Amino acid sequence: MEKVLIFDTTLRDGEQSPGYGMTAEQKLVLARQLEVLGVDIIEAGFPSASPEDLEGVRAIARTIKHATIAGLGRCNDVDIEACARGLEPAEKPRLHLFFGTSQLHLDAKTGLSEDGALDLIVRSLRFGKKFFDEIEFSPEDSTRTNPDFLVRTVQAAVDEGARVVNIPDTVGYTVPDEYRQRMLMLKEKVKGIDDVIMSTHCHNDLGLAVANSIAGVLGGARQIECTINGIGERAGNASLEEIVTAFRIRNDILPFETNIDSSKIYGTSQLLSALTGVGVQPNKAIVGRNAFAHEAGVHQQGWLKDRRTYEIMTPESVGAPPAKLVMGRHSGRRALAARLNELGHPLGGASLNHVYDRFLKACESGQALDDDELIALALDNKPPPNPRYSIYMVQASAGSVHPATATVMLQRDGKTHVACALGDGPVEAACTAVDAITGHPGRVVNYELRAIGEGRDAEGEVALRVSMAGKTFSGRAVGTDIVGCSVRAYVSAINKCLDVLDEVKPPQVQAVEQPDDAPPQEARA
Repeated sequence: MEKVLIFDTTLRDGEQSPGYGMTAEQKLVLARQLEVLGVDIIEAGFPSASPEDLEGVRAIARTIKHATIAGLGRCNDVDIEACARGLEPAEKPRLHLFFGTSQLHLDAKTGLSEDGALDLIVRSLRFGKKFFDEIEFSPEDSTRTNPDFLVRTVQAAVDEGARVVNIPDTVGYTVPDEYRQRMLMLKEKVKGIDDVIMSTHCHNDLGLAVANSIAGVLGGARQIECTINGIGERAGNASLEEIVTAFRIRNDILPFETNIDSSKIYGTSQLLSALTGVGVQPNKAIVGRNAFAHEAGVHQQGWLKDRRTYEIMTPESVGAPPAKLVMGRHSGRRALAARLNELGHPLGGASLNHVYDRFLKACESGQALDDDELIALALDNKPPPNPRYSIYMVQASAGSVHPATATVMLQRDGKTHVACALGDGPVEAACTAVDAITGHPGRVVNYELRAIGEGRDAEGEVALRVSMAGKTFSGRAVGTDIVGCSVRAYVSAINKCLDVLDEVKPPQVQAVEQPDDAPPQEARA
């Protein structure tokens, strides 16, 4: 097993992509986690970009003790001096210089000839050696650079003492075999290349960043530049979690190892999402929420017998939550029976067939069912033919003057019961009034509201979860009146709670005479 170094550029290339900006404090939090994860080199930022970036790099350099801290700079004195100031406190500093070497970059960005560019690169490397013992050089856009000029550039970097030479696929242009061949070409033609570390830096514009990075390693690279969750410019960078896991799972043909603690992968991914406010796509390999979820009946049946049938790794191996069966319209009887058994409602024979038929009908909309909805099916009360309580009327008032007030009328056994309540808002006031009538107060543990359609007359969908007696139940409602929908969803969840309680209290307020005028239909259950 040969060691491959992991160079994480989440704080530099990843953070500069739209939507992923972080404050200096947030970068420091993530840098600490990257060190815990086992990253070998942390690219802390671009010190010359701004005074804030320079101070952010200094803070990371002061704090991180085990990983090498790199700062990125262009081939000019100002950037190199900024890197020197930013990395001055680091125990293991590295200067990372880059210069565009493709003909397109030479013509469009600098106007230099190949010889002029080479002179500038050599001068910058020599200037950088005044401040740093360890220098990495990247000929930007290497995969579109003339091969002969790329060899000359890498040879100059090696001759000037660069310890790492990175071959960036800056725009995600190459394909795996081509990238591997370019590495092999450099290994063959550059004198002294065996004395330096070759590195990959692949972008994902064609969705090949991970494949290209692995191909680069097969061609001789022993450092991979990558990011958490694969974030980065445009379509992103090579994904750290995918590369590390590929080495671990396929070490039969990829005999490489890293210093990454795989059990910390999922937690690091979640931390990045929390810091940036940008979640991971559901089907993202390794860390997406569907990475270990199974809905198809055939898959569920095989998974229940032996998880290896449809999982090449365990979620625990990357620190992810346990695998789960998603109970949706593609699920089979055996999976439904297994999940209900886990929930304490074992079924079999005709009873299972009956519940399974109703389960399929409940999933016709394409939505999967959560646990309390499955329990409701097992108890043969979804949809409840005779709910404990139905809504007769909801009226609430709110505004800039607090508190809000609400009046709720519920019906039970043909009788109408009314309660009034106060709250910080109309929804709280109305739900408190419901509790006053039922005598079984619930605790809302999750509340979600989303618009269906556009415009001022769009409907809203309320989905909430209510905890009572140690169990959690869900409720949903749709309509143009958000307060009314919230109460309908709340009462739906309360009815589910009451149906599983051993003892249900009678209404806690006296029945009243039903008003002559019926309320609008939407206000009713």
